[in-house]
Amino acid sequence: MLLWIIVGLAMYLAMIYLPALLFIRTEGVTTHAGSRDDLPDGGKYVGRARRALANTQENMPIFLTLGVLALVVDGADMARAIFGAQLFVFGRIAYTSLYLISIPWTRSAAYGVGLVGCVLMALALI
Repeated sequence: MLLWIIVGLAMYLAMIYLPALLFIRTEGVTTHAGSRDDLPDGGKYVGRARRALANTQENMPIFLTLGVLALVVDGADMARAIFGAQLFVFGRIAYTSLYLISIPWTRSAAYGVGLVGCVLMALALI
């Protein structure tokens, strides 16, 4: 489980830097390195990356809480918790990718995969 918590945090870290990387590609390093008082919006891909990040920021506390609880609760079904963590991580990666290329219904399905992963992690604690 600890491995998947770390993988989830690495995915989250990559998602934090994704909007900046996309922004630099369109606006240049100089614009991003300045005071950032009057940043342009960065375009549709930067906006999508920011919205996907905001959604992941809402879901990470749930994932991390369930992951840590699976590690400390005696009798937790670790196999189920790990499978749920894997679903969450891969679902979030798919969600972000599909959000960036703007595929709406499939993106929602990927979100659902991550949600099912959290539900399985919660059920592993019972």
